[in-house]
Amino acid sequence: MNDKAKEVGSSFDSIKWVLVVALVTAGVYGNSHFAAESLLYRVGALLVLAVLAGVIVAQTAKGKAFIDLGRDARTEIRKVVWPTRQETVHTTLIVVVVVILVAILLWGLDSSVSWLISLLIGS
Repeated sequence: MNDKAKEVGSSFDSIKWVLVVALVTAGVYGNSHFAAESLLYRVGALLVLAVLAGVIVAQTAKGKAFIDLGRDARTEIRKVVWPTRQETVHTTLIVVVVVILVAILLWGLDSSVSWLISLLIGS
């Protein structure tokens, strides 16, 4: 892509981002301004504005990159080898045992240090 095309894309992207900010601002202002109206109407209007803003964001370069990132993440998640139930139970039990042992160790150290300090200060 040449520099002229990048400039046009970036200027249109700037306009799109300004429009998105305007939609979000209108949603926030409208929600507070129409606080006396039914919650259903306000939520509906906010959803419409959010979808419209999302569609506009998806048309920008950063929006397209974000969508590509989401697709790539979804592809990578499908490649993950998830542990079996038995592996999960064993790992969980190991973690619980280690946490209990460390807690007992810290309690013993705290008690010992507390006993030594009380001997030193004579209380």
